[in-house]
Amino acid sequence: MSTAVALEEATPAGEGAAKGGRKKLLVIALPVLLVLVAGGLWFSGVLPRMLGLAHEQPHGAQHENAPPAAPIYVEVPELVANLNGNPRRPAYIKVKPRLEVAKQEDVARVQTAMPRLLDMFQTFLRETRPEELRGSAGIHRLREELISRANIAVPGGGVTDVLFTEMLIQ
Repeated sequence: MSTAVALEEATPAGEGAAKGGRKKLLVIALPVLLVLVAGGLWFSGVLPRMLGLAHEQPHGAQHENAPPAAPIYVEVPELVANLNGNPRRPAYIKVKPRLEVAKQEDVARVQTAMPRLLDMFQTFLRETRPEELRGSAGIHRLREELISRANIAVPGGGVTDVLFTEMLIQ
């Protein structure tokens, strides 16, 4: 008789443990699942749009199918400068840059500011050491410095890139 009572008592406790395990699983898994779904919606861009947090494109913005606008270039006179280095063995740079501007109106601004632009470029080049121009990383740093100086020299900025049509370092 004691064995039958022991089996009856063990059975309900076993079922209760199984139900408790399912509850724990739901309590843990449901929030994790909700976080994963919300994260997926957020990073796919659906949730920000639903919440009104997405950046709206202006009405005049280009569509993906529209071809990009043709770049506008401004010629800069050839620059020759001696580099800051060993005085016993001078090094020179000869560069012919071309400026890319964002809008047609920026061409007139760049032309008006050309003397200031040339002065800033010459001053920077004279302070540059020959070892700073070595390799593609050196040329990239030179390009970035000239872009920043061009945007300082030209009122209202508008210079998006500096292209080198000719460069000689001697």
